[in-house]
This record gives sequence, C-alpha cells and structure tokens, in this order.
Amino acid sequence: MAYEISDFQKEVIEHSFKLPVLVDFWAEWCGPCRMLAPTLERLAEKHKGKWALAKVNTDVHQHVAEQYSISSIPAVKLFVGGDVVDEFVGALPESQIELWLKKAIPSKNRGQVKAAAQLFEKGKMAEAQKILEPILKEEPDNTEATVVLAQTVLYTNPKKAQEIVRNIEADSEFYQQAESIREFGRLFEIAEDIDTLPNGIGKKDYVAAINSLKKHDFDSALQKFVEVIRNDRYYDDDGARKACIAIFKYLGETHDITMKHRKIFNRALY
Repeated sequence: MAYEISDFQKEVIEHSFKLPVLVDFWAEWCGPCRMLAPTLERLAEKHKGKWALAKVNTDVHQHVAEQYSISSIPAVKLFVGGDVVDEFVGALPESQIELWLKKAIPSKNRGQVKAAAQLFEKGKMAEAQKILEPILKEEPDNTEATVVLAQTVLYTNPKKAQEIVRNIEADSEFYQQAESIREFGRLFEIAEDIDTLPNGIGKKDYVAAINSLKKHDFDSALQKFVEVIRNDRYYDDDGARKACIAIFKYLGETHDITMKHRKIFNRALY
C-alpha cells in the first residue's frame, strides 16, 4: 500500500529531522481508518514537499503501536525532529484536518523567526524587520512572525502594529501576545489625547502609568496601574487590569518584572 512503512526508525524518526512526517496508525479491520486514508493521501499530495505521510499498520508493527500508546485508531501523530509535536484521533473531515495541519505543521522559516525574535529582544528592530518582512510575503499566515514584526514597530507606529495583528484571533497560540499589542496600541493612542479619558481619582496614576509604559519602564508602569486598581478599580472600563495583563503577556510569564508584580497584582484584584 502507498505510504506504508517498513522501517519506522528510518522512514519516520530519521526522516522527520528533514521534513515533518504525518503518521497514520491504522489496521485492515478498522472502518474509520479506511475512510480517513484517502483524505490523508489526498492532502499529502496537495502539500507535497511540506510534510510526508507514513502509514503504520498496528497489527504488523505492534511494538511501535505500544511504544506510542495507540489505544484507538485511526490515530494520527505528527513527528518533527524525532518527536511527536501534535496528534488527533478519529476520522476527521478534510476541512478540519486542513485547519489542524495549518496550526500543527511548523514553518520552514521557524529558525529565522526565532533569530528575529532574539534581535527584537536586543533592541535591533530594523534587523529583525529585514528578516521578518520577506518571510511574511512568503507565509502571510505565519502568526509567530506576524507578532514579532508587530512588536518591532509597536513603540514607533502603534497603529501599524495593531493593524499587523488585526487578524490574529482567539484560536491562535499567539493570541495573547496579539492582545497585548492591541492593548499597548490603545494606551499609546490615549497618551496622545488624555482629555478623552474620564475624570476620576485614578486618572492621574493611570496617565503616569501610560507614560512609564511609553518609556519602556515596565516596573513603574505596573506599580502605577496597580495603584489605579486599588483606588479606582473600574477606571477606563477596567483599563488598569487589562494593561497589567498586557504587560505580563508582552514580557512573558517568566520575566523578572512579571514575577515581581504578579502576586501584587492578584492581591490588588482580590
């Protein structure tokens, strides 16, 4: 049978270091497996060069099925670099598998995107943009590259940053980062016209927090936003809470400043 493997180590594990390998665990007696097979083969031809399909008969390769804890078939696992990075069970419709593949298959440019992210963290915005812009011309749906590019322009052109992440929705793994960019952009727009803010006891600290944020002084911004939460909890439609969460997502949960302020933030809320 086409795509049927004879040597799992060579045809799946070793090959997955060169190209992602989609493994279909199946058996002759399995009706849903026979339904799924032509769909996967059709997709493999459609996406040839992006990933490879390998079929593993669980009756023939019982040791492999045991190794990967196959208890129900059809079971589909995606191997990259020798490891399973994503999977699903059952005969899903083709449209649903296409959506799954879109999220699961890693970009061939992932190394370059990581390099651009490192340049961004070092403040080398122009260099990061030179890497990211051609990638996004080739892969407009690369949400990781999209978020990093938006971050590189966030402080110089917040409207452009917001526009770049406009189509990143809640089903994306980068949604939280996109939300932080949108929230930063909103705050930076407020800074241009503070008269649009409502009056209230929290206004002074809120404006000061935004100004600290504009200066990349995240420590001071968080301190002031937390003061607003304590003194005027729902000022600007709960804006201080949203701002704190945006900063945490922007910096990352393991960043020193995030870790310093997380507990203080939580106590202020509750």
